[in-house]
Amino acid sequence: MEIDRLDGRTPNQLRPLACSRNVLNRAHGSASWCQGDTKVLVAVYGPKAGTKKNENPEKACIEIIWKPKTGQSGKLEREYEMILKRTLQSICILTLNPNTTTSVIIQVVNDDGALLPCAINAACAALVDAGIPLKHLAVAICCCLAESGYVILDPSKLEEQKMKAFAYLVFPNSVLSILPEEQLQVGGEPMEHGIITSVTQGAMSVDDYLHCLERGRAATAKMSVFLRKSLQPQLPIDSSKAG
Repeated sequence: MEIDRLDGRTPNQLRPLACSRNVLNRAHGSASWCQGDTKVLVAVYGPKAGTKKNENPEKACIEIIWKPKTGQSGKLEREYEMILKRTLQSICILTLNPNTTTSVIIQVVNDDGALLPCAINAACAALVDAGIPLKHLAVAICCCLAESGYVILDPSKLEEQKMKAFAYLVFPNSVLSILPEEQLQVGGEPMEHGIITSVTQGAMSVDDYLHCLERGRAATAKMSVFLRKSLQPQLPIDSSKAG
């Protein structure tokens, strides 16, 4: 069964992607990420000496500050901050700069659907731009489940509002990993078969979730290629930032 999308896309088709780095002069690293009309700007400051309360001083701390397009941050923004912090902590090498804090500022420029995955993709690019040591890159996507049981990828805001449930999925991109090969195995499986973050909302069966997982992983493989191409031209220049 096919599903008609308002913008004419196929169920698996992503909106046009755009990524720019080094877009802010005063930040240690920055990036903008667009998926269709959804746009997020991210600034990275640090690492700075000292960690927040309740943080492990033997590791680096990642601080997330989410700034909505308008108004004050609320419960949803706090939840997004928590998801982003856990996701970024899992891809950063936290033992290299112990007792430091890196601040990641998320500024929503426009929200036309799939906002959190867009923010995660922008944050990953900004961390690379800041020279923050990473285990590997990560790519995020939103998979939506329609009432008919059909799955669509990268929904617009209007599509999100009509969906029965959706899943935010973040997958590792092992191509640029700096870890030894034996550390890229999870339960004997290659890392690219794994998942970094999974957040679901709404009623979704196990079979539906596994379907989202399969479709999401296939789509992020293409996004990984785009991300690597966006980051690669400036990699030689960024080697000085790591110092």
